[in-house]
Amino acid sequence: MKHAIGSISIAIAIIMASFFIGNSYKYKFKSQESISVTGLAEKDFESDQIVWTGSYNRKTMDLKEAYSLLKHDEQVIRAYLQNKQIQSREIVFSSVSINKEYQTRFDENGKETGRYFDGYTLSQSVTVDSRDIDKIEKVSREVTELIESGIEFNSAPPSYFYTRLSELKLDLLAKASADARKRAETIAKNSGSGLGKILNANMGVFQITATNGNEDYSYGGAFNTSSRYKTASVTTKIDYAVD
Repeated sequence: MKHAIGSISIAIAIIMASFFIGNSYKYKFKSQESISVTGLAEKDFESDQIVWTGSYNRKTMDLKEAYSLLKHDEQVIRAYLQNKQIQSREIVFSSVSINKEYQTRFDENGKETGRYFDGYTLSQSVTVDSRDIDKIEKVSREVTELIESGIEFNSAPPSYFYTRLSELKLDLLAKASADARKRAETIAKNSGSGLGKILNANMGVFQITATNGNEDYSYGGAFNTSSRYKTASVTTKIDYAVD
């Protein structure tokens, strides 16, 4: 009889131990469950700053003459821009770059016979940084009028920027996080679970591309400056606990 009672006690102990161990594993497994989602936010916006640069040069055999001609060109260009209602504070001229030019001589057989001095080339650039995009775009297209003044002016395409980029980035991050939560709630609901606290959150790549353009996204983040109208996007990856 004692032997039977002992066997029953051992069996009960094994069943209870199995129950507690099973529950502990179930709780441990549940506590480790999580949902990983990626949220996305995009916004179209218009640049509010334009930076435009043009360059010009003079070449003569005499350095002083070249410098004098270049400074004359600077005065003409400055007057031209101011006449177009561009403010003095928006105009910046670079320092003068001096380059000695040499030519190589060849004989009738194509063999190099030496080099000779071919003059000084002095170059300078002017940059306009403004918030009046329409006006600067117009000037950048019309600046070839300077050719009539004897100045060979080379106009580069304008670059476009946005001065409230930090605000835009924060707004997109908030929207991307909200998008991630909606995705996680949908997954949790469909699996019969509840959504718990955030376990981990990481911001993805912040990109700025041309609106309706075909630019490729880059690993480090594209940053378009050639288009006036742009699209900003950001992703965020969030891990949620499952209740």
